Amino acid sequence: VQLQAFGGGLVQAGGSLRLSCEASGSTVSSYAIGWFRQAPGKEREFVAALSWTGDNTQYSDSAKGRFTISRDNAKNAVYLRMNILTPEDTAVYYCAADWHGLGHSIDRGYDYWGQGTLVTVSS
Repeated sequence: VQLQAFGGGLVQAGGSLRLSCEASGSTVSSYAIGWFRQAPGKEREFVAALSWTGDNTQYSDSAKGRFTISRDNAKNAVYLRMNILTPEDTAVYYCAADWHGLGHSIDRGYDYWGQGTLVTVSS
């Protein structure tokens, strides 16, 4: 599977963005999809994940209540809706796939990665 993440951009604090992760070469519904991010000078961290069955989600503490991960099988895509953004959310966001995965927070458990999309939140 090949993944392409897009939808990043510049947004003011308190605003919203929706990131998209489009899959090609395979069906996204066969994979758990995770979203991760890496801020300048920091290590990559987990944001959210959706199981391949589509019925289990997991969020980081910082994402809970603000971010929502979802999937559209018809579009072969997974989305990350991000609300109430803060400057601390500024990072490059990546989506990753784990075949028949349950959706987890460990990045090395994902075999396929898309290129990142930059999210910048201004104060």
